Amino acid sequence: MSDDLTLDQAIENIYASLKADNADLLEHIAALKAAMAREGVKEAVFEPAKLAQNNRSGRKLMQSFFRKKGVAVTFSA
Repeated sequence: MSDDLTLDQAIENIYASLKADNADLLEHIAALKAAMAREGVKEAVFEPAKLAQNNRSGRKLMQSFFRKKGVAVTFSA
């Protein structure tokens, strides 16, 4: 995990992890959380089209899991 990831890089790593059957997901969430803190961002915004499971159930599951790890997730329209 790198401490100098930008928010966009951290989000791209999350997309890659989700597509790779959640490989290293917890590390990527921690990096995302650190990037959000550095950049003063309260919510991570994901594009539904880039998700492995782009349906309501998948998005709600992702929001719930990330919330438990301390990251608020929203989705772009």
